[in-house]
Amino acid sequence: MTDTVSPIDRRRLLQGAALLGGAGLLAACATGRGGSVLFMSNVQASAGAAAGNGGFAPIRASEDRLFDITVCLRPFRAAGPRIETEQVGDTLVVHNYGHGGSGWSLSWGSGTLAVRMAMANSPAEVAVLGCGALGLTSAILAQRAGAKVTIYARDLLPDTRSSRATGTWTPDSRIALADQAAPGFAERWEEMARISYKIYRSYLGLPGTPVEWQDRYYLSDTTPQPHGEGDAPGALTFATYGDRVRDINPAPVMLPAGATPFPAKYVRRFSSMTFNIADYGHTLMTDFLLAGGRVERREFHSPSELATLKEKVVINCPGYAARALWKDESIVPVRGQIGWLIPQPEVTYGVVSDGVNVVPRRDGIVLQMLEGGDMRGYGDDNETPDRAEALEAVKRVAAMYARLGKPAAG
Repeated sequence: MTDTVSPIDRRRLLQGAALLGGAGLLAACATGRGGSVLFMSNVQASAGAAAGNGGFAPIRASEDRLFDITVCLRPFRAAGPRIETEQVGDTLVVHNYGHGGSGWSLSWGSGTLAVRMAMANSPAEVAVLGCGALGLTSAILAQRAGAKVTIYARDLLPDTRSSRATGTWTPDSRIALADQAAPGFAERWEEMARISYKIYRSYLGLPGTPVEWQDRYYLSDTTPQPHGEGDAPGALTFATYGDRVRDINPAPVMLPAGATPFPAKYVRRFSSMTFNIADYGHTLMTDFLLAGGRVERREFHSPSELATLKEKVVINCPGYAARALWKDESIVPVRGQIGWLIPQPEVTYGVVSDGVNVVPRRDGIVLQMLEGGDMRGYGDDNETPDRAEALEAVKRVAAMYARLGKPAAG
């Protein structure tokens, strides 16, 4: 049996979102007798602490503030993402999966390439398989190209692996192996990255802040090494293409000693886009539904089932699930875990310190262990949260902030 989101349900969904927004507004404006404010915002409460640390509000890292631990499996392919067509019976399937750690970052560019193939013969209707980062963006792009679109998915975005991503602009994160990338892939990657970057600009400044720029600080007590150096012996060499888009990526800056309160000998600042996936995903789904899109809850067990759909053009975006559905053993799982600290709106910067990546998002402060580099989690399909790992990340972040404003060791 399938479960379809009807036009009536769509209206209720949108009305419910508006009501929730109003409820949040009322809570933020609660007052006591005589109009006095009953509580103070986090920003106000931390203003003094931030001022005393050069404007850097401290992150309150403690075990009791760790409210969730999530795990995702990045679908890595040594040759790079699969973006090509395949005929299944009388159905044209356009594959769009296998983006490693770059799914959100490359989603608009990858979707653009897939939709070009899907719309080659101007079909009136298009199906999209999957409701993650690649599925939603491909569906919206197909609508913009003139097609009536239905998304078929077992899970909606909040329950997909895409929702468990770190949420930062990393367009060449585990995107391919340097010696196995398909011929011409570097040029294709650059096209995808530039398209995605341009479309993401249109989401900056929207209500809910679905996409925003943040300064991030890389802390080290040893001279920072170029990407890839210091990896463990036998580590794979992942492709890097950042130099191809240097004109659109702000260059990192080495800051002079004492320029920040961070307790490190070397501090590099760089700016990066952050995707607040809860708000951003809601924005994408709302845009899709308002444009007449439909969502049907359905799980597929073999490619032959796609031929039973009324749409004869399918854009296939199942992410890691493609390994089982399409028997594609070129997909290697790369486990990634993040711990979630309670959000602090006053924290507007990210930090990479002591092997932990800290990304403040509107829905929580993300902590991600980085030790092991790009080989961390490679080939590991275990999606069970590891609380010990999450607590270790919290411990390291707390230790760093305990030394905030103090001289670097050594």
